[in-house]
Amino acid sequence: MAKLLPRPTDAELAILRVLWDAGPATVRQVHEAMAGDRDTGYTTTLKLMQIMAEKGLVTRDESSRTHVYAARVSRDRTQRQLVNDLIDRAFGGSAAALVLQALSAQPASEEELGEIRRLIDDYRRTRTR
Repeated sequence: MAKLLPRPTDAELAILRVLWDAGPATVRQVHEAMAGDRDTGYTTTLKLMQIMAEKGLVTRDESSRTHVYAARVSRDRTQRQLVNDLIDRAFGGSAAALVLQALSAQPASEEELGEIRRLIDDYRRTRTR
């Protein structure tokens, strides 16, 4: 199994979302992309991204004067790790408890319920092979 990375903070997740959506970017590009959502100074964004590089959450290309950062792992892998951690910590390892709580907290649309049914059907098919 792949090595687990440290759980990102909320601020680190905001930066990762920018990198997942935009691809590799400089601190300035990330800072500008987040400007509408967060009131964070440039130096704070810089420091967070340096810490994220030390933690292994992002990579840093130092080949040019302006460093370019990229997410080290995919959005899917990060989300899967966060969900697994949440299931273990808050739901005693029960994925069903998580799903039931999620559906009761925020109702799903018919489209979302259809997608959930398809995922369950796919899961059943792959488990019975």
